[in-house]
Amino acid sequence: MRFFQQIALIVDQKQLLARFWKTASQAWRDRKAWATALATFLISITLLQLLVQVLLNLWNRNFFDALERRDAHGLWLQALLFVPLAAASIALAATAVWGRMTAQRGWRETVTRNVVDRWLENDRYRKLNHLDHFVRGTENPEYRIAVDIRVATDAPIDLVLAFISSILTSLTFFGVLWSVGGSIDVVIFNRILTIPGYLVIGVIVYSSAVSTLMIFIGHHLTGVIERMNQAEAEFRAAVDAFREEGVPEEKKTGNGDKRRTMWLRLQTVLLWWREFCGQLVRTTLVSHGNLLLAPVVAWFLCAPKFLSGAMSLGELTQTAAAFVTVQGAFNWLVDNYQRLADWRSAAHRVATLLNALDELELKESEQKAAAQ
Repeated sequence: MRFFQQIALIVDQKQLLARFWKTASQAWRDRKAWATALATFLISITLLQLLVQVLLNLWNRNFFDALERRDAHGLWLQALLFVPLAAASIALAATAVWGRMTAQRGWRETVTRNVVDRWLENDRYRKLNHLDHFVRGTENPEYRIAVDIRVATDAPIDLVLAFISSILTSLTFFGVLWSVGGSIDVVIFNRILTIPGYLVIGVIVYSSAVSTLMIFIGHHLTGVIERMNQAEAEFRAAVDAFREEGVPEEKKTGNGDKRRTMWLRLQTVLLWWREFCGQLVRTTLVSHGNLLLAPVVAWFLCAPKFLSGAMSLGELTQTAAAFVTVQGAFNWLVDNYQRLADWRSAAHRVATLLNALDELELKESEQKAAAQ
């Protein structure tokens, strides 16, 4: 029985995401020229950032090679080269922030206008309260419009750009690991086994293990965030219920019930917040542990070739840095798991509001057809 409930939940979530994208993607279709120009700009910035990252990786190798040779002139030259590379990296990072936030602002505006127009049309904001109580999406529509649409349109742009950057970074620095790291000889049962591109294999195995662990530990996070957001919205609605403008305090009715409702909503918020805290603690154990462990794994994998003299100090630092870079790119899911859970929760909540509006529109069409 539990298996079928899980299947039904997955199907429901996919339908909600599909409903959200049906409306959200319309914004990009309606402003095609703007969307194309902005997407091209953002991808170009991502490629330039990758280029600077590669140049900094090469600089890292040259700097430590000069340090190993005790070459003062070479160190001074690398110090001079670092200035334009650092300036370019800082400028590109700032430009990327501007581009992302411009895209997010435009997308949020278009989606919000679409939903608000439908919500206000024919006084649907009043009729939502009279829908069948089994219809989700009728609770706290103001919160869904003001907060959930913002999260649902902010996160995808950050996540997609980070994903594209991760793919390009992985492919680029795989080449560094393969060419500079080379192969390694391992003695197994008195036989020498040569492992080509062993650092590439190592980073794939390590990153896969960390990502699998994160998925296993944090798979409840999306549901917890969604319920916590709903509890926050209900608490806000309970607080707003006290605003009866123009009525003296002594003439207000039902304040006792409103107080009890407000404190109950607060307790629900705190309960879900505690559950969210537990989920976040567990995922932080994985993410922070990975942050500390990844560089150590890289140094240990590179150490045998350095100790044997097959790798210089500059090559050691270059490959170790490339390993950490690839591992960070490959573990896009680990780094963005909470943000992804936030987005899915917000998208689900926006989609349920859209489904409720769809039902109202359908009823209006049926009533109009019957009247004719």
